Amino acid sequence: MIGLTFRSEDMPAEDRFDHWRALLDRSRASEVASVYARDYRAECRLMELGPVTVLPMACAPARYRRGTRTVRGTDPERYHLTLLLDGSATLDHAGRSGALRPGDLHVVDSSRPYDLRMADDGGRLVRGIGVDFPKALLPLPPHRMGELLGRGLPVQDGMGALLTQMLAGLERQADTLRPTDAPRLGAVVLDLLSAWLAQLAEAEAALAPETRHRVMAERVLAFIKQNLHDPELSPPVIAAAHHISLSYLHRVFRQWSQGESVAAWIRRRRLEGARRDLADPLLRGTPIHTIAARWGLPRASDFTRAFRAAYGVCPKEFRCQALPEPVRARVANKV
Repeated sequence: MIGLTFRSEDMPAEDRFDHWRALLDRSRASEVASVYARDYRAECRLMELGPVTVLPMACAPARYRRGTRTVRGTDPERYHLTLLLDGSATLDHAGRSGALRPGDLHVVDSSRPYDLRMADDGGRLVRGIGVDFPKALLPLPPHRMGELLGRGLPVQDGMGALLTQMLAGLERQADTLRPTDAPRLGAVVLDLLSAWLAQLAEAEAALAPETRHRVMAERVLAFIKQNLHDPELSPPVIAAAHHISLSYLHRVFRQWSQGESVAAWIRRRRLEGARRDLADPLLRGTPIHTIAARWGLPRASDFTRAFRAAYGVCPKEFRCQALPEPVRARVANKV
């Protein structure tokens, strides 16, 4: 499991708001005020991934203000990014003032004052995912980042969509991830953030080659996972979709996969998916060839041969072995 979990309901009502402010001060010190402070409702998982902190949270409406005095007294020299998932807010920062809606991601600089006011919809919780990291780790000129501060930045497609998928996946998998995974996951989040912000700021040349390679690998993986069902998915199709050469695709992918080829990885993931479905008792009535086709393997003979090579038995035998013993006995008696 990765992260420290906070639930306001686990403590007395009179202590909840103070504990919430203390938790946030660990990464983003600010003055916090709320009309719901007497019985504050909030949930958060604080995940420290090396130098990067990810904070999936849901909280009652509040105002977060980092004034000039606070900036002078404590400046951790960090960027704070928040992806708004549910609710709305108004942000004043870096000379800009604007409304934030679900699906917007905004960036603030701890070295500048800001004022974030969450809209109050009858006490309904506001949901979002925050990311904090040292400014020194972002390979972009400060003046380029200054153009992005205090604005609602859309993340519905392209690199932004890949970033949001990564952040949402961290929240879903936090209970199964190991603490030893944290530094590597932090590096991936930082690479995606750097590439996305560089794209928005038109400063992609500032990225290190290693960052560009890792980000391309993440984009390729996301594309493959979304299209595993397509039997036409192949290395040339993937390269064309990303406007890169086939040789570059193979080079980047081998670095990420420690030597496994693109085609081999696709085949393995398809077979793993088919294997899970064949073992699912709820899909017992679904023909084997239908399951194989769903995973991009429409030719029954090719699927059977590849499945046997990977798992030592044919799909029909595996499905029978995966059945609970009473069911397996009934099936055997019918044969």
